[in-house]
Amino acid sequence: MHWDMEGCSGLFEREQVWYWEPGVRPDVAEAGKQLLIADVNAAVKAALAAGADEIIVCDTHHGGGNMRLEAMHQDPRVTYHIRSRGVQDGKWRWMPGLDESVDGLFLLGHHAKSGTPNAFLPHTSRKDWEEFSINGQSVGEVGIESCFAAHFGIPLAMVQSDEAGCREIQEQFPGVVTAAVKRAVNHDLCTGLPPEEAHALTATKIAEALTKLRARAFKPYRPALPMDVVVKARTPEIADKIAARPGVERVNERTVRARVERYCDIMMWIVGTGLDMPAPAAQTAKA
Repeated sequence: MHWDMEGCSGLFEREQVWYWEPGVRPDVAEAGKQLLIADVNAAVKAALAAGADEIIVCDTHHGGGNMRLEAMHQDPRVTYHIRSRGVQDGKWRWMPGLDESVDGLFLLGHHAKSGTPNAFLPHTSRKDWEEFSINGQSVGEVGIESCFAAHFGIPLAMVQSDEAGCREIQEQFPGVVTAAVKRAVNHDLCTGLPPEEAHALTATKIAEALTKLRARAFKPYRPALPMDVVVKARTPEIADKIAARPGVERVNERTVRARVERYCDIMMWIVGTGLDMPAPAAQTAKA
């Protein structure tokens, strides 16, 4: 279970989610994090009740750090990673916990891709990216993370999001289970089910996804390799930064591309995010 925050139950305002922006009230930011924690705990309990043998939870929103271990549901079958990057098998990597032992990827609290109409806080990884495509297919963060998981043979099984995000997933990944717990009023505001009702809906969808997973109804998202990956930035300056990296081709003023040989390197060529990242000095010492 990899968690973002925009698509979580009960989170209806931008201020609750993008809490790092100037002027955000601390009490509103804290309320948002508490709603995230409640959503995670409800989903973990639902997955265990539906027969999951082991659950790995990773907090990916704004790099992680939104969950508090002392507030999380405690069970020996559950492992929590409170940051989106960490040390695993002696290496510094993105999305810790994913490896060949994992059967299915559940992306909860997620959102629609950049430019999606009638969506709550749509974006693709970075707010300064206008579009991200793999072999000519426009994808959002769900597509990017599913591609990374495919390196280990892991299929996407379920997504929790707003209505627009769920439509995106149903179009790109037919058969994947979705839980629409909210709908956008505008870019910065949404409405939806009260948290308890949203938890119940998500629990039902988790059980459905686990049933389909046991029946091997899902396949990993594996675009043809090598992949032609293209990023269209919102400004030439952002494209300049990406184009300065090795192996990147400049397409035009705001667009860059690269050929990617492994699914796990889907983001490595842009932001150094993948399996074999150089470890920060403090992490090297710990390892």
